Amino acid sequence: MKRLLLSLIILGGMLVPTASLASEQTMLYDQVWKLINSKYVDPGNNHQNWYKWRKKYDAHIKTNEDSYVAISTMLASLNDPYTKFLDPKEFKEETSSIKGSLKGIGVQIGVKDGKLLIIAPMEDTPGEKAGLKAEDEILEIDGKSTKGITVDKAADQIRGEEGTIVKLLIKRKDCPNKIYAVPRAKIEIKAVSTKLPSTTTKLDPRVGYIRLSSFISQNAAEEFKKALMGYSNKKGIIIDLRSNPGGLLTNAITLSDMFLDGGVIVSTVDRGRYKDTIRASRNYICDKPVVILINGGSASASEIFSGAMKDNNRALIVGEKSFGKGLVQEINKLPEGSGCNITIQRYLTPSGSDIHKKGIKPDIVVKFTDADIKAKRDVQLEKANQLLVKMITYQPKKG
Repeated sequence: MKRLLLSLIILGGMLVPTASLASEQTMLYDQVWKLINSKYVDPGNNHQNWYKWRKKYDAHIKTNEDSYVAISTMLASLNDPYTKFLDPKEFKEETSSIKGSLKGIGVQIGVKDGKLLIIAPMEDTPGEKAGLKAEDEILEIDGKSTKGITVDKAADQIRGEEGTIVKLLIKRKDCPNKIYAVPRAKIEIKAVSTKLPSTTTKLDPRVGYIRLSSFISQNAAEEFKKALMGYSNKKGIIIDLRSNPGGLLTNAITLSDMFLDGGVIVSTVDRGRYKDTIRASRNYICDKPVVILINGGSASASEIFSGAMKDNNRALIVGEKSFGKGLVQEINKLPEGSGCNITIQRYLTPSGSDIHKKGIKPDIVVKFTDADIKAKRDVQLEKANQLLVKMITYQPKKG
């Protein structure tokens, strides 16, 4: 069964051709060409004749590395950072993250407007502990400029042996450029936490707090459900999706189903403009008031879930505008352990909004000041708590 995701990981399957080594390498290139020709979301393939690539490198592909370079060059012509080739090492690392562990510094990265950005640092990782933040621009990796770099190349440079150091030159708004020396480590992906962030902010005892740091893990939805059910004595729930880079579409749908009594969750549109609409199953398990926190690091599946809850008037959204990734990728497993991410769809929120490069706007915008940060005051969490207390107080009585 094919799975879709909005940020990083899915698994697929294809038959491995039996032929000579050279033929296999040429066939690998042709296999990726065919996938793009039949599945890529933009039938115009970035305003170019896709057939010009079909036999372009046949005479030059002699080794696995030749085919990898040729495929990557071909895909780069689409100018889509989310459509990419993964060599066996990269595909293995990507697959491991869906199982709940990976190696690196614990940050999600992406390219936006030609800039290499940190989408979000993962909770309790070297990246977060070093002080890296969502929307930080990475200017250099170990002294090498990131100008024109791909996400794959950047990730490969940031990763390394556990215990070694990677130095990132970071550009942050209203701050001087700074080098961050971050140790690499094995990263255990913990999707859910009910622990409040390090802040002076306190919550009303009737309010439950759930932080979801990622939708990547297969266990994310089940972890979230367990935390939600543990708040049976609470009257309202704050869901913190700040700096959540997204992950599996199925997780976003499952979470939405926990709260929605019917209605559209999300619609996807493919290259042929076929629209597929996914609706809530009405098997919801929580009807308590909800406030969702988002920021510029909230992307992909985070935006699917936030958009579904907002457009169905099921939650108030508080914080700052989200990242704006409205594309769906499919990853196909290829011969010799390699893989290929392909953007195959755009997604729309229930109201029909295409949020790609636009993001989701909160119902109530709350931004941090330097004074808030210095005082360790989480003003966004404070506002969520205040709103939820009002929602609890004035919630219509049942029966």
